[in-house]
Order: sequence, then C-alpha cells, then structure tokens
Amino acid sequence: MSWVAEELKTANLGDRRRNQRLIKIVEDLSAMPHASVTQAARDEAAVQGTYEFWANVRVKASEILAAHRDSTLERVAAQEIVLAVQDTTELDFSEQPYKQGLGALSKKDAQGLKVHSVLCVSPLGVPLGVLHQKVWAREKNRRTTGYQDRKRAIEQKESHRWLESDKLTQQWIPQDKKVVTVADREADIYELFALPRREGSEFLIRACHPRGVKQRATDEDIESLQQAISETAACGELTLELQRTPKRKPRTAKLKVRFTSLYLQPPQQHSSLQPVRVQVVWAIEEQPPAGEKAIAWLLLTTLEVTCFEQAERCLRWYSYRWLIERYHYTLKSGCRLEQLQLERADRLERALATYAIVAWRLLWLTYEARRHPEQSVEGILETPCWMALYFHTHQTTVPPEAPPNLSDCVRWIARLGGFLGRKRDGDPGVKALWLGLQRLHDLAAMLQLLRQCSNE
Repeated sequence: MSWVAEELKTANLGDRRRNQRLIKIVEDLSAMPHASVTQAARDEAAVQGTYEFWANVRVKASEILAAHRDSTLERVAAQEIVLAVQDTTELDFSEQPYKQGLGALSKKDAQGLKVHSVLCVSPLGVPLGVLHQKVWAREKNRRTTGYQDRKRAIEQKESHRWLESDKLTQQWIPQDKKVVTVADREADIYELFALPRREGSEFLIRACHPRGVKQRATDEDIESLQQAISETAACGELTLELQRTPKRKPRTAKLKVRFTSLYLQPPQQHSSLQPVRVQVVWAIEEQPPAGEKAIAWLLLTTLEVTCFEQAERCLRWYSYRWLIERYHYTLKSGCRLEQLQLERADRLERALATYAIVAWRLLWLTYEARRHPEQSVEGILETPCWMALYFHTHQTTVPPEAPPNLSDCVRWIARLGGFLGRKRDGDPGVKALWLGLQRLHDLAAMLQLLRQCSNE
C-alpha cells in the first residue's frame, strides 16, 4: 500500500471509483510535484481522469481534504500539544483573464482567489497536516472606508475567517489535547481574543494594534500596550535561529526578552465585550547585523508565562509560524498551482484541495528528516524509490542489508535537486526536495523497467 492510499484511506467521495481516482492523482502529483499534470500523470487516461475529476460537480473540495484531515488528526493524537498555525495567501491568475469565478486581490487590477489555511504542527516543528482550508473570491468592486469597515459586524468581514477557523480547530482537535492557535499580526482581532474557548484551547498571536491595557482588572487608568511592556524589566536573552524569508537571509538573532500579565481593554466600538487577561512576551534584537532590520516580536498569549523558560517556549513556537508560509510557497512555487489551465474557480478549488496533500507531504518530509533523522525510510518511501535512490547515490546494484534512514534519503533526494550538501549548507530545503523527487521518479521507473526486462 502506498503512503497515499494509507493517508486517504477514509476518503468518501460518494463512489468507490472516485476514491480510487483521487488516490491515483495524488500518487502521480506527489511523485513529480513540480511537473505539469500532463507530465506527472502516468498515462493519457490518467491525464483525462485528472481533469474530469476536478471538473466533477459531485466532488466537493472539502470532501477531498476530509480524508487528509482524518489522517492529520491521527498524527495529532500522538501529541500532547499541537500548534494550529493560521495564515492567508492569494492565488494570482491575472495572466489568465478567461477564468471564471475569480475575485479581486490585494494588488490593484489583479484577480484570483484568497486561501486561508490551518496547518497543524508538532511542538518540535513538524507539520502534521492541513486541518482546514477556506477559499473565496473577493468582490471586485468593493468600496468601503476604514470607518465603514470598523462599523460592520465581524460576521460580515473577511476577518471572520480567523474566528471561524479557530472554532473548527477547537471542534476537531480532541478535547484531551492542548491546542495553541498561532498567527501573525493580521489575527490581532479583539473578537478573536474574546471568543469562548474550551479548556486547553489557547492562542499565541503577534500584536499589531496599539491597544489599551490595565495592569490589574480593578485599575482605573488605561495605558498603551507598548508602554506597559517597555516598563517591564528584561528577564534574559534568547538566541534564536531565524529562517530565510523573501526579505531576510537565514541568521542567528540575540533577543532581549520581557514578559508581563495585562488586561486587554476592548475597543470603543466593542464596548459590550469584556477585558481579556493575556500574557505579553516582547523579544527585541537590540544589535542587529549591519543592513538587517531588527527583530521585534510582541506576542499576546493565554499560555502561562511566569518564567523565562515559558517565554522562550512561546517565542520558539511562534517561530514555527514560518511553516505555513513555507506551505503556501510550496503550493504556489513547488506545485505551480497558479499555472494550472483550469477555466473555473470551482475546478481550481478542487485542484487546490488535491495539491494541498502533495504540498504538506513535501513539507513533512523536509522537517521530519530534521527532527527524527534516524528513523527508517521503510514505509515512508516506496521500496522501488529508495532502492533506486540508494543505487544511484552509491553507484552500486547491491542493496543494503537494511533500509537507510530518512535523513540520509532526504539529503540524497535533495542532491538530485541541486543541493550540494556542504558543511555550511545546513539542511536541504523543500525546493531541492521537489526538484529531486522529479529525478527520483525517473530513476525508479527505469529500475523497474530494467527488472522487468531481466525477468523476461
């Protein structure tokens, strides 16, 4: 049984043939994620079957992801704590104006779809799977001022997606698991802070707005959040490894850390809401490298923070928020979702749900190999794949006595994708992995062909 068949074993698309078709599509696309559909599909019938599957109105995108969510929750069950990382991205199809059902994007005159995802992550930083994905087309001729937008109810705003996703997270994650919703500054929404939470449901969100706070609930005076935390004494210094971003090279940062407990006061337009008690963690880089922007994270959380170690844990967990950006990057650059030649938004949504599984698997392989390097590759890569990889890497036809470990295999795949593997190169990234998998597919296919010829 392939990993795809195991991952989607609970698929229920209303017809056994559709379930089998979904498994075959994901198998083909995951073997060659960077290739076009016509290149990745195993034959002409598979190409036609893929496009017909995405055009089938009886198939819902939510049903495609449901089976993956079931497997994600199985992985969550092995954790005591799970991070539910939320973020939004855009799929830009401006160069394909013939597509139907698209909406406006942040960039003027651009058109496409908005996508909001919830990615489950382990406390060690391993992506466990996509829990939820919301897709919508923004109204193209929307005209509202900031004042008008503030007056609208949260249910009428796009920002309601953060609350909706948090409610689903609390609903789907087992009650005996602690779940921490992690998000960037866009989630600094008072209604989200005030949302009723079940026991064991927490949030860890980067502050954006200059909120009013009180030191104690009974205080009369309100001061600014920034002033209150800046008056708090530093509790220590933390060295944090920063990931590469479009605006920053990977580097090490020394952060001075402060924390305190405060009561957030509701905005004037939401005076009916109650103050929310939060822990505030502030980490600032006082001496950034020349030419680099200083790191300054101001985090609001309901997690207990009474010592430096707990503040450090919050900062480390927040640093894993970067994984959802890598997930969206993998969807768009690795799986080339924005190059799909599909004419309707509903077909794009089904394709997105399909590729969501492929992108997660790529990211999981990348970080699982870093966190659990010694585990066997058996059951993760199919035997023909890791055998072809071993033969090519070692220039031999003699198989090893036991399957190699996952870390070695991921590095070998990355080398196929252009990763040099020098000491200063560190661990391979997801891009080298998706490029290497394409070559590995060809090597494994050739090995199987040669074995068939030798048996004839």
